Amino acid sequence: MNRRDLSKRAKDELREAALKPLQEKKPPSLELTQVQGEDITNPGETKEGLEGEKPGKQDKYRSILKKTFWQIWKKNFLPGANDDIHIVTQRYERLIPLYNPKMLAGPFLHTVVLHGAAGVGKTTLAKKVMLDWTQDSLPETLSAAFYLSCKELNHKGACTFAELMSKNRPDLQEAGPESLAQAHEVLIVIDGFDELRVPSGSLIHDICGDWKKRKPVPVLLGSLLKRKMLPKATLLITTRPGALRELRLLLEQPLLMEIEGLSELDRREYFLKHFEDEDQALRAFDLMKSNPALFRMGSAPAVCWVVCTCLKLQMEKGEDPAPTCQTTTSLFLRFLCSQFTAAPGRCPSQHLVAPVKALCVLAAEGVWTQTSVFDGEDLGRLGVEESALRPFLDKNVLQKDRDCGGCYSFIHLSVQQLLAAVFYLLESEEEEDGGSPRGDIGDIQKLLSKEERLKNPSLTHVVYFLFGLSSEKRARELEITFGCRLSMGIKQELLKSKSSGNKPFSSMMAMKEVVYCLYESQDEQLIKEAMVHVKDMSLHLKNKMDIMYSSFCLKHCQNLQKISLQVEKGLFLENDTASESDTWVQRSQNDQHMLPFWMDLCSMFGSNKNLMFLNISQSFLSTSAVRILCENIACATCNLQKAQNISPADAYLNRCVILGGHKTLTHLTLQGNDQNDMLPPLCEVLRHPKCNLQYLRLVSCSASAQQWADLSSSLENNQSLACLNLTANELLDEGAHLLYMTLRHPKCFLQRLLMENCHLTEAYCKELSSALIVNQRLTHLCLAKNALGNHGVKLLCEGLSYPECQLQILMLYCCIITISDGCINLSMLLQQNSSLTHLDLGLNHVGITGLKFLCEALKKPLCNLRCLWLWGCAITAFSCVDPSSAISNNQNLVTLDLGQNSLGYSGVKMLCDVLKLQNCPLRTLRLKIDKSDARIQKLLKEIKENNPRLTIEKDNQYPKNNRPSSHDFIF
Repeated sequence: MNRRDLSKRAKDELREAALKPLQEKKPPSLELTQVQGEDITNPGETKEGLEGEKPGKQDKYRSILKKTFWQIWKKNFLPGANDDIHIVTQRYERLIPLYNPKMLAGPFLHTVVLHGAAGVGKTTLAKKVMLDWTQDSLPETLSAAFYLSCKELNHKGACTFAELMSKNRPDLQEAGPESLAQAHEVLIVIDGFDELRVPSGSLIHDICGDWKKRKPVPVLLGSLLKRKMLPKATLLITTRPGALRELRLLLEQPLLMEIEGLSELDRREYFLKHFEDEDQALRAFDLMKSNPALFRMGSAPAVCWVVCTCLKLQMEKGEDPAPTCQTTTSLFLRFLCSQFTAAPGRCPSQHLVAPVKALCVLAAEGVWTQTSVFDGEDLGRLGVEESALRPFLDKNVLQKDRDCGGCYSFIHLSVQQLLAAVFYLLESEEEEDGGSPRGDIGDIQKLLSKEERLKNPSLTHVVYFLFGLSSEKRARELEITFGCRLSMGIKQELLKSKSSGNKPFSSMMAMKEVVYCLYESQDEQLIKEAMVHVKDMSLHLKNKMDIMYSSFCLKHCQNLQKISLQVEKGLFLENDTASESDTWVQRSQNDQHMLPFWMDLCSMFGSNKNLMFLNISQSFLSTSAVRILCENIACATCNLQKAQNISPADAYLNRCVILGGHKTLTHLTLQGNDQNDMLPPLCEVLRHPKCNLQYLRLVSCSASAQQWADLSSSLENNQSLACLNLTANELLDEGAHLLYMTLRHPKCFLQRLLMENCHLTEAYCKELSSALIVNQRLTHLCLAKNALGNHGVKLLCEGLSYPECQLQILMLYCCIITISDGCINLSMLLQQNSSLTHLDLGLNHVGITGLKFLCEALKKPLCNLRCLWLWGCAITAFSCVDPSSAISNNQNLVTLDLGQNSLGYSGVKMLCDVLKLQNCPLRTLRLKIDKSDARIQKLLKEIKENNPRLTIEKDNQYPKNNRPSSHDFIF
């Protein structure tokens, strides 16, 4: 079993553990309170156990740790949160190898990383491991255990490794490092790696292996993680996700375990315990659940406490709590303000102005330096008096840190991020008087910088809160509560980036981030201003939060012309296979939790009148979801012209006719399936009297011969379709034969036909040749990647030679054409005043002789060829004399592709003599160029200087589906 298997098994076991109490109708807090045979829901029992143990070996050290970690464990929780924290720790500890050494086959894993969001229980679990060691409760025999808090180590100066490890263990320095250096039975817990104040990447460069050498603490920690110190010790490390990448660079084969915190059942149980009234509890829980971002944050007990505290107070006052949970900004702002609300009829207390400003400075400094714990030195440096923090300590907004004496931390990282955003509202007021951001705090333009937010992900959440606070209503709430005046010029500063030439902020951020920012604002006018320049948008919808936030913004993007949506698999239930006869309610039951948000998103077709292009590539939609999409398109006032990759096809087909009658829809791309059910309803679309489709592409469509026949028949009755793309369909010769017959029909209006990679042979090329003579409209034909061979090409040339044939572009890429008859017949055709102007022979074995025949044709005055593609055609330097001669004698050829042919210096030199002439008609030349050959580079420079109108494209890669000739088929 590898680490990925273990991670999957861990998640499965956690899910089972969470569901088991529900299945047995027991509350989780009663089911999961037994750890190692001890009931720890009663702190008194555990305390008696600790105090009653008899002294033994290492008693002094163990007793110190017992006392320390028992006090930490006892004080580690918010009021009423003990059981919930115990649930999390007990659920995860049985998955840590320390508790279950035989959980993995193979060698014991000596490095375990617990990672997860802020406040989900990583530190608590690490401390529980230490507490269990003091009680001999770990199955693994460990003679020594050490706990290193990165929060504390930030305040420690340079020291030796022995000094670092000897806290509460002075005998270690006396015994010397040798006693531990090679020991297997040593456990070291490194808690809060993300809190370590050190420049990114610096831990890797300075490594020390000497126990007695004084070094900065980060160097010693890096040496420990890199196994230069205590190479055989067992390491247990905790970190937030933002520091995980750097941590992994220091570790060798770690076991990564994500700590997800409280499950949905745990959160529900928490609410039921917090509220006396069950109805109020469930209503509050449903309100938190209605906001996906807030509900996800609720995996941290502190956030559950904030939500419960805030909503309970509102309910007691008879207020409607629903708006509070609309955004994360509204929730945390209401919590903050509700703790300091002035009595009715009284003005806000002025004594809060200075404290709130001090707190905001502290929060902003901490976010920028990625610090969540502050000591007296930090307060002094920022000019913050400890007494100023008292109001926030009393209200649990700020807490005295449990690990570091004289240190402070915010109740949750989100509260710190909110107050950091408030800092910019206050700071804007000061900047008018010539002030500037303090210390390490960047200004708003730096805050919006993509580079800064990549280095420090927490800044992105500050941006979200800043947009949330940009509304006058929320700013007014802050002013009334704390008596401080805020600047509302922040809104315009957010919309423009001074550092990027006044570009709109929407161009500086990923579209998903833009959508999240605008949703937090809940300001329709702000959205219109922010998105006024956006005409093309691409969104990957992975969860309900993405759909909900996107729908709110899309309705106000008035200039949007193109939208690309990718809907993640699993977002909609794939077993939604209700029949047409079912009622709407019955058909939507499976997706009822998601469909209202999807319906809201699809309403954008009614509000965005400029929308013309819809792409839903690689999307997974249920029947009900597609029904909503199509009905909104059908009723919309937008001028939708292109709908691309609506998939899966089986969900789309039941509503296909709706799109067929949409008069503005001109481009449609459909992703097929293997159920042979795609073409029949599509034929109905083509027969619809209001069908205005001009471009139709079918991808991976399986169909019977009769279904292809029906499609061919439908084309005879459709007078709008001009381009049919059947690339990569298993058409076979039988299906192609039916299409060839359709081309002969006088009412067939097709102008472009693509049958690339349709498993065709030379069998029916004579029928196609005959159709090309009769059909006066077809100008573009693609037969690439079909085994036509030389005989098939000969039959085609017979039809192309007739003056009635109007074909201009022919693509025969990779059709097994060789030097002999294939190139000879094409050469003869090009000399006869043919209508052909574009010819793609790429990836055929043209060779020296074949190229000679083609170049002879180019020299003839009746040759009308303008573009010739010979990519990868086995052309060598010796044959370059022929194209050089042809270019000098042809006034029509403007594009020549010789890519992926090894011409070398001598071949390029032959071409260069002609290309340098200013009267050379060629405008684009494609070559495979050896960048290391200085002589070739010199030739290219000479060509550019003498003939600046010529563009030489460098080709060193296989073009796959993006062949240059494909651009001429864009419709």
